[in-house]
Amino acid sequence: MTSLSTLSGMGALVTGGSRGIGRAIVERLAADGADVVFSYHTSTEAAERVAAETGALAVRADQGSEEDLARLFAMAEKRLPGVDIVVNNAAEGGQAPIADVTRETYERVFAVNARATFLAIQWAGRVMRDGGRIVNISTLNTALPAPGIALYAASKAAAEQFAKVAARELGERGITVNIVSPGATDTEMLRASNPPEALEQASGCTALRRLGRPDDIAAVVAFLAGPDGRWITGQNLLATGGMLL
Repeated sequence: MTSLSTLSGMGALVTGGSRGIGRAIVERLAADGADVVFSYHTSTEAAERVAAETGALAVRADQGSEEDLARLFAMAEKRLPGVDIVVNNAAEGGQAPIADVTRETYERVFAVNARATFLAIQWAGRVMRDGGRIVNISTLNTALPAPGIALYAASKAAAEQFAKVAARELGERGITVNIVSPGATDTEMLRASNPPEALEQASGCTALRRLGRPDDIAAVVAFLAGPDGRWITGQNLLATGGMLL
């Protein structure tokens, strides 16, 4: 990818950047000129490949651990020229009918999807340079509920509300806070959890008649993170290819 240099001199932290949408975001922000630090949890080999290809720093961190998050934030402050962009992408699925959800699963999903996002926004509000950008990656499923995704949808809805409130609280410093909600996006996770016929049906539900690609979502994030996104804040951009609700 040719560097656009629109983010030259800026520092970005992306959580969950070793695979799928997170990887595409790391690649795009780095190609646009940003210095990037990203977290990963278990995909060490994939994280090392992303780091080698982009020059980004990979930091192993469990998003459910406050100690790991503190170490991640400290590494980002040490490595980056300044904190200008924070993308909260890491997520835990926890798909199960409500009747079958265990306390451990409940606490894990909300720790990763909601609490970690809250702590990242809190940290960013303290250390981010004026004019910064915060982007929370959510999901179309907060508006399109389905059986088995109560924890995922509810925890992502919490992250959406954190963004909307933070946009009001940080706006005086020129910091924008937004949400990007992907629809069905062609990742390993999507293909592992859905049969081919479901993916074909999802494609048919979009106006563009295809699944999204990780780089489609990364392009929306890059827009919000760049200079052209300066007048958009507190918004939820549905990056779904026109998926019909």
